[in-house]
Amino acid sequence: MRDLDTFIAGLPKAELHLHIEGSLEPEQMFAFAQRNNVAIPFASVEEVRAAYEFSNLQDFLDIYYAGADVLRTEEDFRDLALAYFERVAKDGVVHAEIFFDPQTHTHRGIPFGVVANGLLAGMDEAEQRLGITSKLILCFLRHLDEEDAFKTLTQAQPWLDRIAGVGLDSSELGHPPSKFERVFAAAAAMGLKRVAHAGEEGPPAYVEEALDLLAVDRLDHGNRSLEDPALIARLARSSMTLTVCPLSNVKLCNVASVDVHPIDRMLELGLRATVNSDDPAYFGGYVADNYRAIAQGRALSRRDLVTLARNSFLGSFLSDAEVAAHLAKVDAYAEEHA
Repeated sequence: MRDLDTFIAGLPKAELHLHIEGSLEPEQMFAFAQRNNVAIPFASVEEVRAAYEFSNLQDFLDIYYAGADVLRTEEDFRDLALAYFERVAKDGVVHAEIFFDPQTHTHRGIPFGVVANGLLAGMDEAEQRLGITSKLILCFLRHLDEEDAFKTLTQAQPWLDRIAGVGLDSSELGHPPSKFERVFAAAAAMGLKRVAHAGEEGPPAYVEEALDLLAVDRLDHGNRSLEDPALIARLARSSMTLTVCPLSNVKLCNVASVDVHPIDRMLELGLRATVNSDDPAYFGGYVADNYRAIAQGRALSRRDLVTLARNSFLGSFLSDAEVAAHLAKVDAYAEEHA
């Protein structure tokens, strides 16, 4: 297994499903709380970790939003982003497309620019110092209304040259993609890419709405698509990328264990599945941890792992030339370690 661990860590890969607020480690939560004189409902790092036991998505979101309250300044957001990049540099990540939730912060009085400028500073430093390129995706919180999403899109105007796309996250059940059809159309008219969480807890019909009404360029999660053979065929035929998050699926009780995760079935069905960490501080691992977990739990071959890494670049929002350059490096690595 050690040889496989080494292979995974060195395999060039992109991460396409990462909530930057979800990379807030308990130690950082305490450090930022002290820096900003913010009270938190935990007495120790150990108490925070003990709270990271969830029975569903909403259980997680409750503590996720409480943790985000310690983020107050540009320096906080810069440090948060940079810490994430420093961790995944050891995982073989050379490109990341990260989500951020501006409404989580603007609703508690933190200006949009504080969040965006801080994250962009961390991203720029990561590229200069670590060689990791990245793109920023603005996510709308689906438990809020579409009018609020439009306000957020308006607030984002000065930074649209640095924002690659928009996404849709937070509580899925009861908040179908159709609720945000107009704001996604507005984002498309601005030239922004579109992604959306669908088919994590929501039904296959939510995936269809994301495809038909939001015209997504990429599908986040999408696991429940496997319940609908016609939808599987459609996703495979269109080469739609699915940003799958195995440890998240288990932690949120959507999959019983990694040993029964459907990632290998997705590949067998011709789906462009990728592996990502989602909210790694809360779900028990960064992207290489997810690769290792499924490699062991589903007995994936090195060829399968290479396919997943290739898919991560094919599903990215990089240019065709950049994708081709990354694929060449993946193939060279695979050949060298065959």
